[in-house]
Parts: sequence; C-alpha cells; structure tokens
Amino acid sequence: MTKNTTRLLAGAGVVTVIAALVAFALARFSGEFTGSVPVTVLAERAGLVMNPDAKVKMRGVEVGRVASIDERPDGKAELHLEMNPGQLELIPANATVDIASSTAFGAKFVEFNAPDNPSPKPLAAGAVVPADHVTVEINTVFEQLTSVLAEVEPTKLNETLGALSRGMSGRGNAFGQTLVNVDNLLATIEPALPTMQREMSTAPTVLDSYNNAANDLVQITRNATKISKSIVDKQQNLDATLKSMSTFADTGNAFVAANHQALANVMRLFLPTTGLFDRYNPALTCSLKGLADFGSQPQDPAPGGLPLSASFLWGHERYRYPGDLPKVAAKGGPRCEVLPVAFEQHPNYVVTDTGTNPFKYGNQNIILNSDGLKQLLYGPIDGPPRNTAQIGQPGR
Repeated sequence: MTKNTTRLLAGAGVVTVIAALVAFALARFSGEFTGSVPVTVLAERAGLVMNPDAKVKMRGVEVGRVASIDERPDGKAELHLEMNPGQLELIPANATVDIASSTAFGAKFVEFNAPDNPSPKPLAAGAVVPADHVTVEINTVFEQLTSVLAEVEPTKLNETLGALSRGMSGRGNAFGQTLVNVDNLLATIEPALPTMQREMSTAPTVLDSYNNAANDLVQITRNATKISKSIVDKQQNLDATLKSMSTFADTGNAFVAANHQALANVMRLFLPTTGLFDRYNPALTCSLKGLADFGSQPQDPAPGGLPLSASFLWGHERYRYPGDLPKVAAKGGPRCEVLPVAFEQHPNYVVTDTGTNPFKYGNQNIILNSDGLKQLLYGPIDGPPRNTAQIGQPGR
C-alpha cells in the first residue's frame, strides 16, 4: 500500500468519524435517542402559529414537544404530544392546559398549569387533556377588525364619532362620576351574585310554567281588553255612579258624625246578645242545618198539612226520688246532635249534668213492674222517705 493510499484512507476515516459525530449530535438534539410518552390535548383550535415540534412547557421548563396536529370531524384540534418520561411524573393528573404564546406574533407552545390543589397522582401515559384557553393571535384580531371596517361606511363612521365627540365634550367630570356610580352599583350587586345565579338556574322552570300558561294569559289579556272597552263605553254611567257614591258617602259621613255616640251605644248593647249567639253557635248551626234539610223535602200533596210518622215507644224507667230530682244551674253546654236526622237513623242520647238519665239501667225493651220482687230480695229501693201514711208513694 502506497503512502498516498494510506493518506486517502485516513482522511476518509476522519471525515466519516466527523460525519458520524455530527449525525449523532443532531439525532441527540432532536431527541431520537430519548424515549417519549404520548399525551393528547384537545382544543377548540390549535392557533395560526402552532406547528409540529412546538415546545411543551410547565413552569417555564420544557417537558416535551408537539409531535403532530390533527383535525377532528367536530372541528376541534387534536395535538399529539411526546412527553419526557422523567418529567411526566412531575405533572399532576389534574393539571390544566393552555395554548399560549410568548409574544403577540410569536410561535405558540403548549403549557401545563398546576391547579391550586394538585392531585398526588402523576399524569398517565395516553391521557387526553382538554385545553382551557387558546391565545388569540394579533393577526386574527386584525382580520376581524378588517371585516368589521369593510362593512362600515367611513362617512357614517366619521359622523358617528364626531357626534360622540361633541356629546362627550365638556362632560368628562359627569362621565367620570357616572363610572364611579356604576362601580358603586356593581359593588353593591356583587354580594347578591350567588342568589342571582340560583335564581337564573331556576328561571327555565318558571319560564316553562309561563309557557304552559301562555294561552290562558293571552285569554286573560283579551278579556281585560273587553272589560276596558266596556268601561270606556259605559264611562258616563260609571261617572254618574261614582258621583252618586260620593253623595252617598257624604250623607253617610254626616249621619255617622251626628249619631256616632248612639251607634256606639247600640253596638255595646248588642254585645251580650251577640255573645250569647256566639256561645250557642254550634246548636244554632245544627238547628239551621236541620231546618234546611226539612225545607228541601218534597212538598206534601195536601197543602197546609204536615206528614207525620207516629208510633208507640217503649216505656222508660219510672221517676225515682231523690235520684231523679232535677239539678239547679245544671251545666251541659249548647248541644245539637246529628241534625238532620236521616230516615231510620236514631240520635244518641246525650248524658248531661241535669240529674236525670232515663236509660241509666240500659232498658231497651218492655219494662215490667218488678219493684215488689226487688224489695223482697234486696230490701227497700230508691224512693220517697218511708212514713206511716205512705205519703208520696206511687198510687197515693
């Protein structure tokens, strides 16, 4: 092998080694030798300057990169991230995601944000995280502003701005005070915001109720319109009625003014009577119900007659002295039992504190004179005092 050949082989080896080192450095820099964990981010949009290989950060530290961006059928953007395995364990499972930009015109990147109460579990491989916010690009703002200005005529816009300028001229203090008043109003309303939110949450139910009653409300409005029309048509009669009522009120006022003492005395004299009626209210009410039922019966075919159903009743116990003596100032209260009494219905006998009870022995059938047998077996029974003349005994 000649010297030139040796030099050529050595040079080729050096070039090969240098190329391998450069390729290794490039591959190392691009992360070809670093393992990655897939994570997916769903966003309403990816932004105009979001590209593959964009950085994924958390607290300013790069933790991965954007591998690809796909569009879903529902219009949302699907960002496939390749996360560094060693740093994925530092991201909590409940972390939020923003698609942010460092400047108004700069490229976007994916930023993970730790919540106030981070989860102890780390973000899992293959997790799907929704994006909370996507920064609006300045060119998007310009595009929207351009579309608005394209629809506005410059002449009319100039007139509007001129009128607004003239209207605000010299009124800066008043406008500032208005803003202060609005701020005070909002500060007053702010404590009631939870209540307003609850009311708004129940508003759909109330609105549904109004929706169901819409036809009735419309009919009520129509009826009110008819009533209003009737009042307008009869306004002369209504005026005359109001004048008559005014005259009547004046007359009544004069009458009451002249006789107010006499009317007060009459009311005072009525007090015992009304108190008595109030005490016997249950009995009076029951009696009126019985009379009302009696009045609703069919008329007797013979005018002037009163149909009666009469029969013989079983006899009650005979009067006994002194057990059946009436009591003075007996108290039982106003009573009225089972009125109206229907056909074949028998009202109950009310035992009161009056000193007599014909049913105290439970006799419901024919009563025989068994006093002689009772006296023979048990001695004298309840009756008048014993005396030689037998005065006061039955039959004497």
